[in-house]
Amino acid sequence: MYRVRTTKTASKNTAVQIVRRGDHKITVVKHIGTAKNDDELRELIEKANRYIIQTSKTTPLLPEVFKDSNSVNIDDLEFTNTYHTFAYEFLSYFYDRCGFKKLNNELLRDLAIIRVVEPCSKLQAVYLLREYFGRNLGKTVMYEKLPLIRDLKKDIEESAVAYAKKYFTFDFSLVFYDVTTLYFESFKEDEDKKDDKGKVITGLRKPGFSKDNKSNQPQIVIGLIVTREGFPVSYDIFEGNTFEGKTFIPTITKFRDAYSVKKLIVVADAAMISFDNVEKLKENTLSYIVGARVANLKQSQIEEVSKAISGTDAKTIRIETERGLLICEFSIKRYDKDKREMEKQIARAEKLVEKNAEGKRAKFLKLKKERKKKEVLYEVNATLAEKTKLLLGIKGYYTNLTNEEDKTIIDHYHSLWHVEKAFRMAKSDLQARPIFHHKKESIEVHILIVFVSLCIAKAIELLTNLSIKKVKEMIWRILDIEFIDTFTKKEFRRRMVTRGSEMAKLLSTLQNEN
Repeated sequence: MYRVRTTKTASKNTAVQIVRRGDHKITVVKHIGTAKNDDELRELIEKANRYIIQTSKTTPLLPEVFKDSNSVNIDDLEFTNTYHTFAYEFLSYFYDRCGFKKLNNELLRDLAIIRVVEPCSKLQAVYLLREYFGRNLGKTVMYEKLPLIRDLKKDIEESAVAYAKKYFTFDFSLVFYDVTTLYFESFKEDEDKKDDKGKVITGLRKPGFSKDNKSNQPQIVIGLIVTREGFPVSYDIFEGNTFEGKTFIPTITKFRDAYSVKKLIVVADAAMISFDNVEKLKENTLSYIVGARVANLKQSQIEEVSKAISGTDAKTIRIETERGLLICEFSIKRYDKDKREMEKQIARAEKLVEKNAEGKRAKFLKLKKERKKKEVLYEVNATLAEKTKLLLGIKGYYTNLTNEEDKTIIDHYHSLWHVEKAFRMAKSDLQARPIFHHKKESIEVHILIVFVSLCIAKAIELLTNLSIKKVKEMIWRILDIEFIDTFTKKEFRRRMVTRGSEMAKLLSTLQNEN
C-alpha cells in the first residue's frame, strides 16, 4: 500500500515521496518534489495524495479525507485532442428517430451522418469520421460492406414512411412529386450492353436536359416523393436522357402498389402532364393536381379565362379540357410581377429591333415575314405580347378532383415548394452532385446514402424549426476535449458546457420529445 513520506534533505528542505512497504523494507515509488516552505509542502503532499488515489485500485479507508483527490493541477494538464462527439450523438439521435437503427448498419449511419456534416468522397469520409468523431472505420472494411447498403433501399423507404405516419399523420392520401438531374464529373456516358440472354442493359449515365446547365456531361434523373411537410418517403433513379414526364407514372404507381394504397392524390409541376399521362392516371385510378401551361391553351379559351377572372383577386374559373378539369386563378400580386417582367422583355425586344440584332431568349422578338434581300429584319411579336397581356396574373391547375373546392386544390399545389426545397437541400447542403462514381451499383448506393441524410436533415428542420445549416453551426461548437494529467498519466475527456439561448431551446425541444 502506498503512503506519503516526508524527509529532510541536506539543504534542510523537505522532500515529499510516495513509498511502499514490503519485504521488510521501504521502497520509494515516486519522488514528488522538494518544499522550501510550508505552503509548498502542503501543495506537494496534496499532489502525492492525488497520485495515490488516481493510481491505486483500492478505495481509501477514509474517503471523506480525500474528497478532492480527483482534482488536477492545471499546470500538469496536456491537451491532446478535440472531438465533435456531441454532433455525432445529436445526428445519431435523429438517425435512430427516423427508424434507421433497426437496419443494424453502422456503416450507413456513419456515412449518412458525415454527409450531413461535411459532404465528401467515401475515402475522405473514413478520415473525417476518425478526425471528428474518433470513429475508426477501416478503408478495406468500408469498401467490402458498401455494396450491401444497396439492398437496404426497401427497408429504408419503409422506415421513412413509418416515420412520416408517426410524426406527420401521413396517410398516403396526398403526396408531392418532382424531378431533378444530378450530373457526373465526367464527359463519358454509359454504353448500353447485352447480358448473356441478349437482353439490353441500359446504362444510367446519359446526357440529357440538365437542370444544372451541364448538358454536355452525363447525368441521371431522380424522381422524389415527399409528404406535404417535405419529408422524403420514396425515390427512383432513371437514365439521364429520360424525359421527366416519363418518370411520373412509374414512380407513383410503384409507390402506390408497394403500400397497397387505395386512394392517392399526387401533386406535381406542369412538366408531368401530357395526354398520355392523363390516360394512364385514369387507368390507374390516381387523382392528380398538376401545374398547367395556360399559354398553350387555344386562343378562345385564353380569352374566356381572361374575361371571366382578370382584375379580381383570388377569383377562379373552371374549364373542361382534354387534360382534365382546368382551374385558373387570378392574383393581383402575380399580375404585378408578370407585368413588370413582360414590360422588361418587350423593352429589350424593342432595343434589339432598333439594332436589327438577334438576342438570346428574347421572348418578344421575331423575324419579319417580309424582309429585304440579304438583310435580316426583326420586329416585336405583337400577337404574343397581346396574348401575354391577357394572361397576366393568371395561373392554371389541371386536376380530376371534381368534388374539391378550387381553393383546396390551389393550396395543395402551392405546397409543392417542399419537394423543391428538398432537392435544393440535397444538392447544396448534402452536395449530392457532382457524382464521381461510374458503376451502376455504386451510383445507387450513393443516392441511397444521400436519401438517408436528407431524411435526417428534414427531420431536424421540421422538429426544431431551424435550418439544417443553423443547427450544424450550433452543434459543431460543442467539443469533447481530451487531455492527460502528465503527473499521474491519467487521461480525461470532458465536454464543453452548452451555452446560449438558441442551444438551450434546441436541447429543450429534444428533451420534450423524449
